[in-house]
Amino acid sequence: MIELKHLKTLTVLRTTGSLTATANNLCLTQSALSHQLKDLEQRLGNPLFLRKTRPVRFTAEGKVLLALADNVLPTIQAAEQELVSCRHQTAGRLQIAIECHSCFQWLMPALKQYQVLWPDVDIDFSSGFSFEPIPALAKGELDLVITSDIQPRHEIHYEPLFDFEMCLIVAPQSALAFKSHIVAADLADQTLLSYPIQRNRLDIVKHFLQPAGIEPLAWKQADNSLMLIQMVSAGMGVAALPNWAVDNFVHQGLIVSKPLGKGLWRRLFAGVRAPEQKHHYLEAFFATAKQQCQQHLQGIKTV
Repeated sequence: MIELKHLKTLTVLRTTGSLTATANNLCLTQSALSHQLKDLEQRLGNPLFLRKTRPVRFTAEGKVLLALADNVLPTIQAAEQELVSCRHQTAGRLQIAIECHSCFQWLMPALKQYQVLWPDVDIDFSSGFSFEPIPALAKGELDLVITSDIQPRHEIHYEPLFDFEMCLIVAPQSALAFKSHIVAADLADQTLLSYPIQRNRLDIVKHFLQPAGIEPLAWKQADNSLMLIQMVSAGMGVAALPNWAVDNFVHQGLIVSKPLGKGLWRRLFAGVRAPEQKHHYLEAFFATAKQQCQQHLQGIKTV
């Protein structure tokens, strides 16, 4: 019954105070304007304003529609402006989930550099531990997921960032510290420390322990990489972390890093919705992240 053109017409009529000025403002003939208003009044069953008054005086029904216009039209205008920005791809939203807390080591400097060039992109974070981020990405609840645990879906594009090696870190006094490399059986009598996520999503479980049919003696969890490293250094267990995340601590002598088998290499991705992968602000994020990682992370391989 009520169309946007009716709301726009009434707001212009309120501003101009006359039908003639309203018709000129809207580039309509007075006949077309009169027909539009009479058609709406017939649908509503009541007049919207009093004719032959200067300025125009609105009836109760007219005031209801004006109040509606004041609420609706600014919202539509804001949405139109946002769509223009999206079309030019200078603005957007990045609700990010990070499945590996080690990534903060390179992600925060990358985002700092990124926001200098893309100040109109609104960036926020969601925890990747408490929910499944890829389905949330597909639903639009997230905009970008940093992960090595890809779940192939036709609506998701995974942009490769870099390759890294998962290493086992152990205390310097551990017997494992003197081995050239770690085999799965070495962990059968160890406490494995990990982030609080589902075990079957951990790289060391999926790609190292499960294929060998090995289960660690015990499990413990920690919320972040620094806590994991401190627990390992204290002899409370062993943990699998990316090589670039532990390099500084190895050089300090706090922990020892050992390869898993012949080397467990993984690839880190930035997952986004496939229709949006060519948005300029997303392509700029990919480029900035890759550049930062290549410049500052030790032991990674460019893709």
